[in-house]
Amino acid sequence: MVINKYLAEFMGTFILVFVGSMGILSVGGANGAAEIIAIALAFGLGLLAAIWVVAHVSGAHFNPAVTLAMLLEGRTSFSDAIGYWIGQFAGATVASLVVLAASSQDAVATTMTTFTDRNTAILVEIALTAIFVWTILAVTKTGGHNAPAAIALTLVVIHIAGIPFSGASVNPARSFGPAAVANTFGNLWVYLLAPLVGAVIAFGLYRLFPADET
Repeated sequence: MVINKYLAEFMGTFILVFVGSMGILSVGGANGAAEIIAIALAFGLGLLAAIWVVAHVSGAHFNPAVTLAMLLEGRTSFSDAIGYWIGQFAGATVASLVVLAASSQDAVATTMTTFTDRNTAILVEIALTAIFVWTILAVTKTGGHNAPAAIALTLVVIHIAGIPFSGASVNPARSFGPAAVANTFGNLWVYLLAPLVGAVIAFGLYRLFPADET
C-alpha cells in the first residue's frame, strides 16, 4: 500500500529524532568534545536503526532535503514527496512530544538546533547538507549493502563537524519537531531553508559526477 511508505517515513524520522534527542539529554547537551561525539553517535546510529527497519518500504529518506534531491533526480514522484514530507515533519514532532512526556518543555528546548552566528550557521548547514545528500545520492546507487553504514557514518561526522557552529541539523524536520514542541520558532527558518539549498547543490554535484548503479 502507498500509505505504508508515508508511515515508514513517519516511523523512521521518529526514530532518528527521538534517539538523537534522548542522546542530547543523556549527556546534558553539547558541552564538550566527548558530549559532541556522543550526540553524533546517537543521531548516526539512530539513523542506521531507522534505515534497517523501514528502508525496504520507503527508501529511508527521513529528511525533507533528501526527498527534495530524490524528487529532482527523478527517483520519487511529486505526490510521494508530499506524503514523505508530511510523514517526516509529523514523525519529528511526535518524537519531540514523547521526549516532552518523558521530561519537560525546557528539556525539549535543549534538543533544538541553535547557533551563535547566523551567517556561519547558514553556510555550515548548506555545506554539510550538500555533503550528506550527495553521499546519499551516490551510495544508494553504488554502495550496495554498505550504503546504510556509509550514510549513518556520514551523519556522525557531520554532527562532529557541525554541532558547534549550527547544531548540525541538515534536516528541516529534525529542527522543526523540537522547535514546535518547545514553541520557539525564532531562527527555525534557517533550518528549514538552508538544508533545501544544500539539497539542490547536492543534486547538481551528483549530476556533475554521476554514479553508475552496481
